[in-house]
Amino acid sequence: MKYFSLNNRDHRSTFENAVIKGLAPDKGLYFPEEIARLPVSFFEELHSLSKSEIAHTVIKDYIGDEIPEQELLGIIEHTLDFDFPVIPVEKNIQVLELFHGPTKAFKDVGARFMAGCLGYFIKKGNLGKITVLVATSGDTGGAVANGFLGVEGIDVVILYPKGKVSEIQEKQLTTLGQNIVALEVDGAFDDCQDMVKRAFLDAEIQDKRQLTSANSINVARWLPQMFYYFIAVQQLQLNNKKVVFSVPSGNFGNICAGMLAAKMGLSIHHFVASSNANNVVDRYLASEKFEPKPSVQTISNAMDVGNPSNFIRVQELFQQTFTGLKEKLSSYSFTDLETENTMRKVFKEANYVLDPHGAVGYLGLQKFLATNLDYMGVFLETAHPVKFLETVEKAIGEKLEIPASIQAVMDKEKKAILIKDYKELKSFLLS
Repeated sequence: MKYFSLNNRDHRSTFENAVIKGLAPDKGLYFPEEIARLPVSFFEELHSLSKSEIAHTVIKDYIGDEIPEQELLGIIEHTLDFDFPVIPVEKNIQVLELFHGPTKAFKDVGARFMAGCLGYFIKKGNLGKITVLVATSGDTGGAVANGFLGVEGIDVVILYPKGKVSEIQEKQLTTLGQNIVALEVDGAFDDCQDMVKRAFLDAEIQDKRQLTSANSINVARWLPQMFYYFIAVQQLQLNNKKVVFSVPSGNFGNICAGMLAAKMGLSIHHFVASSNANNVVDRYLASEKFEPKPSVQTISNAMDVGNPSNFIRVQELFQQTFTGLKEKLSSYSFTDLETENTMRKVFKEANYVLDPHGAVGYLGLQKFLATNLDYMGVFLETAHPVKFLETVEKAIGEKLEIPASIQAVMDKEKKAILIKDYKELKSFLLS
């Protein structure tokens, strides 16, 4: 498998180079040259396969022989060593829980898989030390910090917006130490992301450090998110209904991975991009104009993205045709008040605790199903509710039990370096 740049289709890359570099030389996102449909026999046997068997079949063509089969299986088994249950919430609505990993967020899958791949490539070659530079609006930072903790040959530098992530999210990315450094940025997530992109363009930094990104722009972070869509469909009783997945959407890597799974033959008939006030894609589907705006702070902070990087990949899956995309994607946005009311309502009526992002996913699914009665819906609960403790407890009027793994982090001391602008980031990276 080769990968091309979405800025320059003549540029080709191996999987290894795409993982190590993160972005193409022209700073375009990498995209696979071919998306092959999986054989019918695989889907006929899906119900009887293990998580690792499913994942290996799904990912192997995107890696080819660049990672030996036994090494790849080991990476997959470590990545998926927790559960991905699908649970009924109400008639026609089910939830896929993605928070049973070490940092209680869906990003554990991509971060662990990428750490395994990058760790293998470092052991295999003479790459020297690599710096993983990543911006986070919430859960990416904790998942990347945990996934790369102690991996030999890798330093991790995480930028996060001051005062705009939850206390637990902040603790998860600022308390680990070792090869993990957290930079607290006096600004919004978009400022963090812009600084990271600028660093990748800075020849002076590139001469000093070998940078790669662990955001979902990196193919090794993006592609493995397909795994849990297959694992979810394996658990569904379809009863002749079509399937729609509602995905809380910020940078659009998660929903893009689901759409890629559907292109490979997985039985998902439609997607809903559920967003908060940062509704650039909602507006695009209504107007056909993609107009990024500065992000707005909300209680579903991991989706506070004003210019979603992965949306260009979504468009590429549909050959850049607006009509083809609109047939398979709906998008709705919701206010914080609607989100809070939904957390309260679902807890009262179904005794199920939603986090703010899952609540937005539920709302989007409910809106779609209201006019599409022949569908069964699944929404993604992307993070454990306890990660947004104050918001959730206020909404449902109950105290949440804090898991032991989270409590252990809360008792640790925060260590972060405050920076104001790109000049200070550059100074840090060159020091």
